[in-house]
Amino acid sequence: MLTNLSIRDVVLIEALDLSLHSGFTALTGETGAGKSILLDSLGLALGERANAGLVRAGAEEARVTASFDIPQTHAAYALLKEQDIPAEAGEPLMLRRIVSREGRSRAWINDQPVGLTLMRRVAVSLVEIQGQHEQMGLADSSTHRGLLDAYGVSGTLLASVAQAFDAWQALSKELDAARKSLLEAAREEEWLRHTVDELTTLNPQPDEEEQLATQRHSLQQSERRSEAIAAALAELTPRDRRNSGPAAALRGASRALQRLLPPPSAEKTATDPLEARTNEALAALESAENALAEAETMLSRLADDSEASPRLLEEIEERLFTLRAAARKHDVTVDDLPTLLADLSARLTALETGATHLDALEQAVKNARAQYEEAAARLSAAREKAARKMEQAVTGELKPIKLDKARFFAQLQPLAPESWSRQGMEQVTFLIAANPGQPPGPLAKVASGGELSRLMLALKLVLAGQSGIGTLVFDEIDAGVGGATAAAIGERLHRLARSVQVLAVTHSPQVAASADAHLRIGKIVRDGRTATHAAPLSHAERQEEIARMLAGDVITDAARAAAASLLKRDND
Repeated sequence: MLTNLSIRDVVLIEALDLSLHSGFTALTGETGAGKSILLDSLGLALGERANAGLVRAGAEEARVTASFDIPQTHAAYALLKEQDIPAEAGEPLMLRRIVSREGRSRAWINDQPVGLTLMRRVAVSLVEIQGQHEQMGLADSSTHRGLLDAYGVSGTLLASVAQAFDAWQALSKELDAARKSLLEAAREEEWLRHTVDELTTLNPQPDEEEQLATQRHSLQQSERRSEAIAAALAELTPRDRRNSGPAAALRGASRALQRLLPPPSAEKTATDPLEARTNEALAALESAENALAEAETMLSRLADDSEASPRLLEEIEERLFTLRAAARKHDVTVDDLPTLLADLSARLTALETGATHLDALEQAVKNARAQYEEAAARLSAAREKAARKMEQAVTGELKPIKLDKARFFAQLQPLAPESWSRQGMEQVTFLIAANPGQPPGPLAKVASGGELSRLMLALKLVLAGQSGIGTLVFDEIDAGVGGATAAAIGERLHRLARSVQVLAVTHSPQVAASADAHLRIGKIVRDGRTATHAAPLSHAERQEEIARMLAGDVITDAARAAAASLLKRDND
């Protein structure tokens, strides 16, 4: 509900701070006192259009701040959360607007600058204004279906329709995607078959490129080792007759030295030092010959162990080249080739089995639609029942407020299948026929300003607490009526205020006497300038104000007695 309204420099209002409470508050005052200015100021805080004419003469800017106390579950918190506007549940929600002398406007919510669109979205969830010239809330036909559902339709039924619609739409999207995929596949069937055959023949394997690269590196290393070993063996092995090799050279040297030694049959003489050194040289040559033979043996074995496979290396390099060429052709990596083959094979399989899959999906969509239509038909029946009940309830409220000739209708208009939604298969519109013989029409177009405000009051009584809006403002709802009708309006405003906060600008003493609280709007002249002010009235001041409303400028004792009687009756 609206708890505070702070106004600075708006037309005739220099400074005004109002504290408002729950229940029904009447705002009264003489014509021209500034009641409309008060509502214009509230409208500024709610995001309505601003102009420089609202700024008080001599002031640089007009400022209005409206503070609200709302429950933690209020829809305004969700709106603000979407926009990252700080709003702690339980803390006052403040809407502030400033209009400069040049007509420029700025807006804040909880001291965070916001655009007017967001301010209006938040405002319409907080306050609804019913006035002589502008209607909000119930006059908007887009809200009627939700209000009828809140009035008399099971939440479980609404949820079942929404779930059935979602299931139907999900299957429909799947069917559309399958049709599109099948059509695309059919267009490229020849390419698909050729590519799948080509990749199947290639048969790429996961991680094959890395494995082949590792094998190629190993074979290249083996080839280099074989070349080195072969070169070493070539040095040890005779390559032609002119070069008999190191082994033959060692044997030739040994034979030459053997001639320096005496023959074995010769008679032993004293030890010859030259002979001893010759034997040592022969022993060294023999050792070298043995080492050379061992080296040849080791190199031969190493050559056998390191035998290169040029053919295998060639095959691996050719495989790598083929794989990489295929990857470039299809604009993927080599590692992605197996996945590409699987995807293309699946598309080809889908093409071959697509008709069967489509038939199954089409049947599933038909079944889902039938389930939605069945649930939506139950919802339509429930709405029809709730609509007739609402019509009776609203009609019961019309006669006492001088709308006994009016007829209210809650019309259910079937929608075309393409317009069906989670909310069902019909649009709901509230219509009014203000006079006998007059065809029913939209609320805002058929009724006059006063009639429409009273009709809105009747609707609000029937729908009390359903919209989630915590504050209702009625501007001169009693226009053109008096006596018993005004008293009936006052009684209904008082009754409505049990579920929502009600503010009513009124000229009717009967309506004012029905209020829980009373604010008098007046004008004062200070330093030669006129200013509007507002003050809450005590019980005695209320009696005097109501007497003024009854008698006019000259308040008589009879008027005071009548005012006291009105207050007593309403208090009783």
